[in-house]
This record gives sequence, C-alpha cells and structure tokens, in this order.
Amino acid sequence: MGVLAIIPARGGSQRIPGKNLAPLAGQPLLGHTIDHALLARSVAEVVVSTDHADIAALAIARGVTLRWRPPALAGDTASSESALLDVLDSRRAEGLDDPEIVVFLQCTSPVRAVDDIDRAVTALRDQKLDSLLSVCVNTRFCWGVDAQGQPVSLNYDYRHRRREQDLDPQYQENGSIYVFRPWVLRQTGNRLGGRMGFYQMDYWSSFQVDEPEDLELITWIMKRRPDHAAG
Repeated sequence: MGVLAIIPARGGSQRIPGKNLAPLAGQPLLGHTIDHALLARSVAEVVVSTDHADIAALAIARGVTLRWRPPALAGDTASSESALLDVLDSRRAEGLDDPEIVVFLQCTSPVRAVDDIDRAVTALRDQKLDSLLSVCVNTRFCWGVDAQGQPVSLNYDYRHRRREQDLDPQYQENGSIYVFRPWVLRQTGNRLGGRMGFYQMDYWSSFQVDEPEDLELITWIMKRRPDHAAG
C-alpha cells in the first residue's frame, strides 16, 4: 500500500483527563484528526492506536482501523515512536508489508487546512525525502538559562538587537504532521531521520492542546478559519 496514516490516542492524560475525547468545536478532539486523515486523498488506510475502550469505539464508528496498544506502550513515559512501531509490527505479524510512507498525526494539534496532509506527502515524494515534519515560522526572540542560571539569548544577540522580521529564517515544530518512510523508524527508532525536510503551515496551526484553556482557544480558531478541514 502507499500511505498509511497512524493516529496514536491513548486514554491517559495528566493535564487534561480524557484529553483525546475532550469536546472541541462540536466533536471529540480525536474526531477532527480522524476526519482530516479520511479527507486526505493520498492516504490509503487510517489507523487509530489506543488502549481505551471509548476511543476504540470512536475509531470503529468512524470506519477506521483499530489497533489495540499494549499497556506497556500506553503509560505516561511511553514514546510515540513505540506506538508507531507497534502498529507496523502488528501489521507484519498479519502478513502485511510496510507501507511506502507513514503519516503520523497528533490529535493534540488539530488545526489543519483541508489539503495539508496531501501536500506534506507530496513534498516528501517530490523532494525525495526520507522524513518530514510540519513547522510554523518562528519570529520570536527566544531565551534560555545557562549553567549558572543566567538568562541567555538563543536566536539573536541581545547586544545587537535586530527587528523580528530581520531574523534569519527559523521554524517551530508544531507537532501536527510527520511523514516518514518506515525504514527510518525501524533503523533509528525515531520518526525523523535520513534526508529530512519541512512542511510549512500557517501561524494558526502552531497551537496545540496542552492545557484546558487551549480547547477554548482552538475552538475559536477553528470557527474563524475558512480553510480549516471541517470535522
């Protein structure tokens, strides 16, 4: 098969209980990303990986493939890579070959245009990439703290302040879309590797659901974005 979309969605969440099923703009948070994957013309199959019965029921109701995730891969310390690899290994155990391309979608970053997934897949193919991540342009001055606890300017020299618009191009990983060839994950244990590239998304797609108030903010964004992929 060509393109397999995987949406990891475990039941647990520390900051927002039941986050993946939290109401957002008229449906559960997870539902938006399932709809986006189903709308993508390049995607041949959509898989939801979960350990939770209610999430499984939503996946079945939407007509996508359900993969039960082992408890060891569903805790707070479990990586997304472990869930992705579990899906690929489960398919192999059933005699299915790895797809040409995997699209990893995080449902906590649900602000996507209708064609974002297809354009990201096309970018990987056209640029002959092995992996790709979605990003938004960063125009903010960023600071960190050194070993002595002192503030340190990271992406500019505060002694020679430049205008934000004059900063060298910088990009923020927005967590929405990752596209990769399966060998990258199998050989490196990482969603990113080999020849890498960006898929640039707009400012509004930089917002993620991390705190309860983010649900209200993203609902506001979705209602005002005419190009948003409607769920």
